[in-house]
Amino acid sequence: MTTGRPQPLGATIDATGVNFSLFSERASHVELLLFDSYHALQPARVIELDPERHHSYHFWHCHVAGLKEGQVYAYRVDGPHDTRDSGSRFNRRKVLLDPYSRANINILWDRARAVGPEDNCAYAMRSMVVDLDDYDWEGDRPLRIPMADSVIYEMHVGGLTASPTSRVVHPGTFSGVVEKIPYLKELGVTAVELLPVFDFDERDVLRIGPDGRPLRDYWGYNPFGFFAPHSAYCSDPCGCLHIVEFRDMVKELHRAGIEVILDVVFNHTSEGNEHGPMISFRGQANEVYYHLWSQDRRHYMDFTGCGNAINANHPAVAKFIIECLEYWVTEHHVDGFRFDLASELSRGAEGFEMETPPLLWAIELSGILSETKIIAEPWDGGGLYQVGRFPGRRWAQWNGPFRDDVRRFVRGDAGLVGTVATRIGGSRDLFSRAAELPTNSINFLTCHDGFTLNDLVSYNHKHNHANGEANADGSDENFSWNCGVEGPTDDEAVERLRVRQIKNMAAILLLSRGVPMILAGDEFRNSQGGNNNVYCQDNEISWLDWDQAEKETEVLEFFQGMIAFRKEHAALRQPRFFDDRRNERDLPEVTWHGTRLEQPGWEDQDARVLSFTLAGFEGAPDLHVILNMYHLGLDFELPHVPGHHWALAVDTARGPGEDVLPAGSRIPVDGHSLHAHGRSVVVLTSFPIDGGSNR
Repeated sequence: MTTGRPQPLGATIDATGVNFSLFSERASHVELLLFDSYHALQPARVIELDPERHHSYHFWHCHVAGLKEGQVYAYRVDGPHDTRDSGSRFNRRKVLLDPYSRANINILWDRARAVGPEDNCAYAMRSMVVDLDDYDWEGDRPLRIPMADSVIYEMHVGGLTASPTSRVVHPGTFSGVVEKIPYLKELGVTAVELLPVFDFDERDVLRIGPDGRPLRDYWGYNPFGFFAPHSAYCSDPCGCLHIVEFRDMVKELHRAGIEVILDVVFNHTSEGNEHGPMISFRGQANEVYYHLWSQDRRHYMDFTGCGNAINANHPAVAKFIIECLEYWVTEHHVDGFRFDLASELSRGAEGFEMETPPLLWAIELSGILSETKIIAEPWDGGGLYQVGRFPGRRWAQWNGPFRDDVRRFVRGDAGLVGTVATRIGGSRDLFSRAAELPTNSINFLTCHDGFTLNDLVSYNHKHNHANGEANADGSDENFSWNCGVEGPTDDEAVERLRVRQIKNMAAILLLSRGVPMILAGDEFRNSQGGNNNVYCQDNEISWLDWDQAEKETEVLEFFQGMIAFRKEHAALRQPRFFDDRRNERDLPEVTWHGTRLEQPGWEDQDARVLSFTLAGFEGAPDLHVILNMYHLGLDFELPHVPGHHWALAVDTARGPGEDVLPAGSRIPVDGHSLHAHGRSVVVLTSFPIDGGSNR
């Protein structure tokens, strides 16, 4: 063993062995534990790091010759245990993971034994040395699809294929995702946004459900290994394939023209509050990594609802997060990140909102991250809400107002037409004041957190009893409407209305400026039985039922058609707000109407209809959109376009194969008005009177 280097942190393979480096400012003693195998209860070798030779400022380091990929290791770290004043929680009896580990193994893990003072070596997780250079990318590079052209598909790696109905070879894994790539390509999405794939504790039993089944962390929003792909998503969780299988998935998605966006959780960790387990951060630099109450540093500030909050703007923690993000981009070709409860990352040392948070600006200005997509969930669990005012300029943001306003409009709430027009136009009221653009708005109607789209039109109330929390968890206000019957029904009229309402919401989402995001399974009416908080349901409640994709072909084909329609028409994908431009036919870029032309009824508190005309530029056809959310059919005046007729392209009231018509099959519209059925969306495209092919 030699002194080694303090940088880079983690375990780094070189020609002669492995360099180890660990951050711990206040530690007095560090031991590196080397295990012969992942299931060995005790280390085969313990290396004590000399504070004189192996300690440089903040870092403890050494180089061990002869070690190779697959070496299993962990740490013991000792130092002051001064929880009240300094917040230090060192306990040399606890075996700790390397925070920079590229792979972890939890086969021996017992969470309960990581709490308290006792030694837990035989029950601890271990890290594993990985060779990052031993992989053939075959020329793969991030895709860099423009934000304005993106259609995001939010999905859970495990839940996508865990059900037997997925009929994949390796269900619930990165390899299972690869098997579904042809489906994703046919759907037409440009990016998958993966719920957390950093290592998290899926073995921790939260409680026993009412049916006697153990309930565990399913979503993965409690990470402990930020540089490591989640081992349970690998076909061999104890092998050296963690990185290989993740990279294979990224490479194959890129081959299909699909980007990979990771949902990342840097706002808290799996270690929880003062009663939680010691996994890594708590035993190495508790007072650095976490927000602690200044009056009594035994206790953790909690802006996340998960027991602790990361002190993200501390220099060492910011370094950790930036290096983690850059690692996933450089080493794994990831195309972007969605930051869970991102507003927590704007809090300073005392927990207050910072005007210029160093971490968020460092992410925005990083050269390595400059061409990646960065998306914020612009709120946290401590009441900080930053939609439209999130620090920085490049950050896209989940647009909660879009979700709520469009849901209310489609279910039939009156007096929302002005607000809905603003949402369709890219939410200028939220983003323009910060010199941002429609591409800063991630438009969505559903996500992992809440009802699925099918359940949004099938339930008036949440049904979360299976979570074992007396139906008290999850949001009570969902702006949903069950179309007359709570839950599944054999009533054909109710079912037809539900299908139409799903189409209505999908159509508005894909006709709006900004970046549309679709929840996996919504395109074939996947249901969670009215459960709007399936965080603990790693079972058929949350898994995608692929039999639905074969059964609900009408809705699936509508989604495919609308995504293709969006890609066809540049007017729907502009990266800026509507302005005063006019096209060669002297049409304004947008003109708003109601049932009568240029009378949108902004002040009408009973209005449930909206229509608008979008000008096509550079030879592109014009579009006319009718949104009739009134329960009865109405006649809508149509604008006159010199030298052009209108043709029907989309009508959510029509049946399978007729609701989205491809170019060349669109139906000419005669007259100066059109009758739109109640609760329907209609889209017309212009075509030249001389019989041009834009129809």
